[in-house]
Amino acid sequence: MESIKFDLQTTSVREINKFLHHEIANSTAPKITIENPDGAHNIAAGLNVKCQVEIRGHVGYYAAGMNQHASVLVDGNAGTGVAENMMSGLVHVRGFASNSAGASAHGGLLIIDGDAGLRCGISLKGGDIVVGGSVGSFSAFMAQAGRIVICGNAGDALGDSLYEAVVYVKGHIKSLGADARVEDMTVDDHQALESLLNQAGASFSTHRPSDFKRIASARSLYHWNADANQEY
Repeated sequence: MESIKFDLQTTSVREINKFLHHEIANSTAPKITIENPDGAHNIAAGLNVKCQVEIRGHVGYYAAGMNQHASVLVDGNAGTGVAENMMSGLVHVRGFASNSAGASAHGGLLIIDGDAGLRCGISLKGGDIVVGGSVGSFSAFMAQAGRIVICGNAGDALGDSLYEAVVYVKGHIKSLGADARVEDMTVDDHQALESLLNQAGASFSTHRPSDFKRIASARSLYHWNADANQEY
């Protein structure tokens, strides 16, 4: 496949994003390679076209944010908010992802090979997130729809104020947040989990769905209870 290469040592993020936003539709090369990112912010944000973007190195804040249709590979670690507000497509981080990975994602699939920081999947609105390692505290906070797969451990307050999103955890959960609870895995859960693990790649497909726990909402926070004295 023909590829267009950019080097962030000689080309600015603004120039690269301008190409990805406006000029790639007229290009004959659907694959873009970005070298020497060196932790720059907002790389490949706001894409709205089917293409492949490979970033060879570590990225800063909001890489691949608001992604639609594109497939973005980060061959390194990612800073805060990778794939934030993603609508569709695929974002794959081969290393570690910092805070708020996949925040408010409406669709698409975010794959993180390593660990993710605090608030992974916060306010998730329909996207899917698969994490090969562990996640930090307050992950899935106020997650409204979608699924999060955690192949490692989870920190404090997992799923706090959870709505209709579902979280699958293989490892240890330090604590559950308000209104989150462990539920029995169903046949549908096993099928959904197996599908997500297979989509995430060969290194994930070795996990067995039967080893995961299902975390969902108890739905006790859906309506205000004046007699609860703020205790739920």
